[in-house]
Amino acid sequence: MIEIRWHGRGGHGGFTAARLLGLAASVYSDNYAQAFPSFGPERRGAPVLGFTRIDKNPINDHSQVYSCDYVIVLDESLLDTIDVTKGIKDGGVLIINSKKPARDFNIQKDITVHTFDGTQLALDVLGVPITNTVMLGATVAITNVVSIDSIYKAIDDFMSEELREKNKKAVEAAYNSIKGVTN
Repeated sequence: MIEIRWHGRGGHGGFTAARLLGLAASVYSDNYAQAFPSFGPERRGAPVLGFTRIDKNPINDHSQVYSCDYVIVLDESLLDTIDVTKGIKDGGVLIINSKKPARDFNIQKDITVHTFDGTQLALDVLGVPITNTVMLGATVAITNVVSIDSIYKAIDDFMSEELREKNKKAVEAAYNSIKGVTN
């Protein structure tokens, strides 16, 4: 089973990214998946968590994800107050939305750290600093947990018509940037 934890801020789409990945994995990639949030009475801008589980077999565990393979951080400022590496498995992957290179994050665990400037790409493509689909594209490029085409289909299924094309462009731009593809 692949377990993923998403760190974001309320109102910035972290749970939407978790849900899009779950939809892509289950409906369009022949897997079983779960996607769920963890938040209480937080307000817009407060730290929130999202989770995605993916497996080839039915998933019977409905608890929060405590030990994960991948952690995605949508807002670098969360690292100042939250230990985003807590529970990440040895050999796991941490993906941080940051302009800084990965080596600038002094992570003292046996994990791989990737950084990607999702905020700038979101501003360029979406016109707003909402990084959920940008970081989803980066995550798919780094992890290969699902295909990019399954993400496009999930966006078509889940998002309103006026948001679809921009968000698919955001996913594609991040994916291509990570993979080194130029248009």
